[in-house]
Amino acid sequence: MRFKMIIVFAEEAMTDALMDAAREAGATGATVINHARGEGLKQSTTFFGLTLETQRDVLLFLVEQHRSRHILEEIARVGKFDEEPGTGIAFQIDVEDAVGVKHQISELSASVENEL
Repeated sequence: MRFKMIIVFAEEAMTDALMDAAREAGATGATVINHARGEGLKQSTTFFGLTLETQRDVLLFLVEQHRSRHILEEIARVGKFDEEPGTGIAFQIDVEDAVGVKHQISELSASVENEL
């Protein structure tokens, strides 16, 4: 079984909605890294020397490759990534090898075979 890693950078307030959307699309879980910081085309605004920026989270999804595009599209739709600038980004990369996913493989095998 082959996997892809979906990496999402999004506003902290959207994390739960993005997690729900990914699960409904076929993701089996995720790792969330809180309080990340990023900067886009426009620099963050400052007020009396303090930077005003919303907190960001990084979501990491290890997903079966046949489901990855659908999951990525659902994340983008719910997060409105292509509609509103600064809401976040998501991308996927190939995973060459993974360990610690044996229990997921047995769960995914039957459902993925049915989808193909």
